[in-house]
Amino acid sequence: MADGEPSITRWTFEDFEAYYEAGLGIRSEPVEGDDGAPTRGSDHFASRPAVPRANGGGADLAVFEQFERMERKVDMRNGAIEDGPQLKPLLPSFESAEMRNLAETLLRDIIRGSPDVKWESIKGLGNAKRLLKEAVVMPIKYPKYFTGLLSPWKGILLFGPPGTGKTMLAKAVATECKTTFFNISASSIVSKWRGDSEKLVKVLFELARHHAPSTIFLDEIDAIISQRGEARSEHEASRRLKTELLIQMDGLTKTDELVFVLAATNLPWELDAAMLRRLEKRILVPLPEPDARHAMFEELLPSTPGTMEIPYDVLVEKTEGYSGSDIRLVCKEAAMQPLRRLMTVLERSQEEVPEDVA
Repeated sequence: MADGEPSITRWTFEDFEAYYEAGLGIRSEPVEGDDGAPTRGSDHFASRPAVPRANGGGADLAVFEQFERMERKVDMRNGAIEDGPQLKPLLPSFESAEMRNLAETLLRDIIRGSPDVKWESIKGLGNAKRLLKEAVVMPIKYPKYFTGLLSPWKGILLFGPPGTGKTMLAKAVATECKTTFFNISASSIVSKWRGDSEKLVKVLFELARHHAPSTIFLDEIDAIISQRGEARSEHEASRRLKTELLIQMDGLTKTDELVFVLAATNLPWELDAAMLRRLEKRILVPLPEPDARHAMFEELLPSTPGTMEIPYDVLVEKTEGYSGSDIRLVCKEAAMQPLRRLMTVLERSQEEVPEDVA
């Protein structure tokens, strides 16, 4: 392993920060947002529009559920018996219409089916895959072995350089476990209306418990819950959002329902210490090794019989320090070269056609 590179089995965030800054670029300080937060009770927002609904709106969802109930009643009157398992309703019963409306805004972030990402489609990252299987997959498949001291981790942090496959790993976990997948970013739970952000967080975890076993993936978590302190100017709404998220994370450890929180970040040193304590399992997702880069090039740029052999070894040597996303962009640019030549020929042939030809 190269000098200065953090160890996979023994590491600190300080080591990773130094390695990240030295080899992968300079980190930038987070930009503080606007202090203003409109209130619900102010006259300026008295004519607030309805909360936007996903998938066609709340009315469409209500109509769909109504037709579904009518079809079930017709089947029962005709003597039909449903043999399959009863599907859970998309939304649980909320105590207020406001909470239900907020839940509908999160529907676009729910993947009820499988994300369809296989472990085999992720090249390399053998250690990260093994640790994720131990932390999430095995407790779901063999719950009787993960009790007491071996109770499963409820919070898992994936950290590493950008473009290394953290999101794909989270989707592979959901595919393997057949869990409901919540793909959440800062825009999903941050609202300009005072009090809505923390309510969205509460609704999110209620939905996750309703659809358990489920996986909540918090992408770029450093944008949601960065460090707190007097030296950092922070708005009250942001503090309430972070507090609610920490409370909900604590609630996961006090329930038997299998709800896992997977968080991903490129800047682990920016996270609040209280959140790091709740993300008990921390997994480094490093840059791809030479074998992984070779497999990526073979898959993205396959050799064609009768053509010049592609020098995969040379490509692997020249892409030292590239992420998986970088390698994909390199292959895309290479695939564009013959298309550019074809476009030049087609444009030239169009110019040579006489205009008076019918």
